[in-house]
Amino acid sequence: MATFELYRRSTIGMCLTETLDEMVSSGILSPELAIQVLVQFDKSMTEALESQVKSKVSIKGHLHTYRFCDNVWTFILQDAVFKSEECQETVGRVKIVACDSKLLSQ
Repeated sequence: MATFELYRRSTIGMCLTETLDEMVSSGILSPELAIQVLVQFDKSMTEALESQVKSKVSIKGHLHTYRFCDNVWTFILQDAVFKSEECQETVGRVKIVACDSKLLSQ
């Protein structure tokens, strides 16, 4: 299964990367094993989001910037309002990166 590496830029992904870097620097892990951990993280995040997240959210806001490059959409919204069945949140600025999941099955 192919995966995208975009979850590595999430808070948990950056913490994992930082921890793995420290472990490689101190000799606890080999660089090869650290890379295997990151690849498994990518796969696990993709699988978890596909199978375990059932919530739907609508997003409205001012579209500041958008681009489509290498089959990846990037949207930057200002004054975005996220609405779900349970709550509503307003965010001053948000970046949304969207990839075509069909590309993962190729």
